[in-house]
Amino acid sequence: MNLLHELQLLCSITILFSPHNETVKMKTYRMLNIGDSYTIGEAVLSAENFPHQLQLQLNNSGIEISSPEIIATTGWTTDELMKGINENPPSPPYDIVTLLIGVNNQYRGKSIDEYRKEFRELLDLAIKCANNKPAHVIVISIPDWGVMPFAEGRDRKKIADEIDAFNKVNEEEAIKSGCPHCNITAISRIATTDISLAASDGLHPSSKQYGLWVEKIFPLAKKILSE
Repeated sequence: MNLLHELQLLCSITILFSPHNETVKMKTYRMLNIGDSYTIGEAVLSAENFPHQLQLQLNNSGIEISSPEIIATTGWTTDELMKGINENPPSPPYDIVTLLIGVNNQYRGKSIDEYRKEFRELLDLAIKCANNKPAHVIVISIPDWGVMPFAEGRDRKKIADEIDAFNKVNEEEAIKSGCPHCNITAISRIATTDISLAASDGLHPSSKQYGLWVEKIFPLAKKILSE
């Protein structure tokens, strides 16, 4: 064995038994998802909703994230979501927060002005939950339920126009606050010609559609957690 090989062996042994040669423990991030039926994944298994699919993709990419903490109920409007949060407050800080709310405001004919005010309050709360880091809050647009079989016989154009108006508000408020905005509405409208994007209830997104959402949300989430 020559001198070079002896030195290499010695270095290897030193590193192997060094007290500093410990496996670096990967940080486990926390995620909060607040919203309504689109967040809990009405009509699909919980593992198939977008928060859990997003968690899986992040974990597969090497970013360890714990099980999503979800505050959402089918049918909630903005004011009902705020009430639900107040009654069951989350436990911040979170490394990433998603906010998707407003379809029931549109469905019940609530005003845009009321939506803006209440959405703004919810966004402020989401930012606080994200340790006062607006860049860690992803605002997700409202999907268009008017393309679903459930809307058969309704004025689909009117629904689409109203959904667009509500989405204009949540995008504007996201930009004002410095929060990333993810528009998944166009994806939801593909269900017009692809029924596989609709869940069995004919109203909510299928697991497949949520997977398409996650393809758009994932890069934003990965960027947030990689900084």
